[in-house]
Amino acid sequence: MGHTGEKQSAAESLRKTRTFGKVRCHNPSCMGRITPAPGAQRVRCPTCGMEYRLIWVNETLPRIRGPVWETNRKIAQQAWARRQAAAKEVK
Repeated sequence: MGHTGEKQSAAESLRKTRTFGKVRCHNPSCMGRITPAPGAQRVRCPTCGMEYRLIWVNETLPRIRGPVWETNRKIAQQAWARRQAAAKEVK
């Protein structure tokens, strides 16, 4: 049921944008794509530094299980300290 002309259906045009073997960062200000090593249990976003636990649906399809709380808590505390230091400089 494919099209023979140049026009493509919505599903056919979206097929070209699919990325298998990658996950998207769950940080709302980042949303970057992350390519984990095959079979990796954790992955870190190179853009924002957030770290996530992974589960593999099959050998080529990773999914994020959740954040690594220790790493993400440390990032949040560092950001808070920078914000507090900036606020003291303004005063």
